[in-house]
Amino acid sequence: MNNETVTYKRETVAPAKTFVNRDTSQTRLIAGVSVPDGPLITAVIEHAQRLSEPYLFNHAMRSWLFAEAIGRMKGIDYDREVVAIGTILHDIGLTASVAGPNRFEVNGADAALSFIRGKGLSDRRAQLIWDLVALNSTPSLALHKEPEVAVGTMGIGLDYGGFGVEALLTVDVERILSAFPRLKMKQRFAETCCQLVTAKPETSYDNFLRDFGERFVPGYKTVSTVDLLMKAPFGE
Repeated sequence: MNNETVTYKRETVAPAKTFVNRDTSQTRLIAGVSVPDGPLITAVIEHAQRLSEPYLFNHAMRSWLFAEAIGRMKGIDYDREVVAIGTILHDIGLTASVAGPNRFEVNGADAALSFIRGKGLSDRRAQLIWDLVALNSTPSLALHKEPEVAVGTMGIGLDYGGFGVEALLTVDVERILSAFPRLKMKQRFAETCCQLVTAKPETSYDNFLRDFGERFVPGYKTVSTVDLLMKAPFGE
């Protein structure tokens, strides 16, 4: 996250007149939160757990539960299965098993789309999952997208930096944290980001990895968008 995270404090998704649970066929309780259930969501959880270090998997699960809690509290109408899949998989681009030439969010979004391909999701729902994964670390865009993208981003932002936590009951937050401990996430997440900045600096210039590079990686130097403009090969 970067300075764009201040936008989490704003209400950007209009509550629906009536909350509509689009995935009522199967639900279960996780850490006291009612969540959609089914073979696909189970497969997604298992996939994320296989790919991720424990601290990162727990972050994904807490983000999902916080997203559900926020969506319910705000009375937002959204596709709960889409939010589940996108939020649980939102950081797989940071894992060693997911590679690619692009910024990690795009690599992760492509990998998420590859995993769910052929599992019965419409093109529209798959696109929303891609958008949620790709845009979750850019709240100044994501919070103005479809409710699925916005709600998932809210849950992720709450777990990352505590944005909006005051709206939830303390007992509910503590229950989620107890079920999925943070496992020194601040330190471990920073280390993961710095490793990625060091290995692939060219993917860090226009996302929040840049902040980690500038703070923690010796010798890190960014590409200035001003320089790109001024050095453009065109006459005036």
